[in-house]
Amino acid sequence: MSTLTDHDLEFLRRPLHGFLTVAAGPRPPQPRPVWFEAADDGTIQLFTSPDSAKIRQLREDPRASIVVAAPVGERERWVSVAGRVTIETDGGHDLARRLAARYWDLSTPDAEAGLKLLQDLDQVRVVIHPEKVRRYAF
Repeated sequence: MSTLTDHDLEFLRRPLHGFLTVAAGPRPPQPRPVWFEAADDGTIQLFTSPDSAKIRQLREDPRASIVVAAPVGERERWVSVAGRVTIETDGGHDLARRLAARYWDLSTPDAEAGLKLLQDLDQVRVVIHPEKVRRYAF
């Protein structure tokens, strides 16, 4: 089992987008940009609707990976985390609220409306339990 280093966690706690890929059976994998949180327990967590395509796929095959890269203008750096996933019915709204505060300026009317929309929808937490962690820093 691989674990995230303190250096990885520092990087992953920045407001960067992750690209999530779930096992897709016979379909080709299709990475999607997502908000995420590197939790204190070493897992990667995100939220989504319980009836989303990614949840349907994860129920069939509970494996996923996320890749997070430094933005243009910074030295090249990325972290990739792959592992088994659990789908948790609790904490999705709290996670959505924390991540909205990280990724949006919640003092604006648009962001406030976006957060209300997220809070009005059913949410689950997707938790990636790292089995492989790869990284690169130039």
